[in-house]
Amino acid sequence: MARVDHGVDGMTLDEARKAAVAAVKQLSADVGIPKDLKGIVKEEDIDFLAQSAMDDACRPGNPKDPTKEDIIALYRSLL
Repeated sequence: MARVDHGVDGMTLDEARKAAVAAVKQLSADVGIPKDLKGIVKEEDIDFLAQSAMDDACRPGNPKDPTKEDIIALYRSLL
């Protein structure tokens, strides 16, 4: 089986982590994923979105158990 060089050989763990983050950011830009929610989410949408997140069946599997206020603050930080 051929070995695939992912460009991280010889990097420190910290350098490899930074390279991975940079690669994900570049991929997001390449496929048009916005960096924030400006122009997508309006202030009046936040309560509904936060409640939907609270009601999501996957929420209990989160390592942090957020409050609705935590989720609202997260959405606002992305506007």
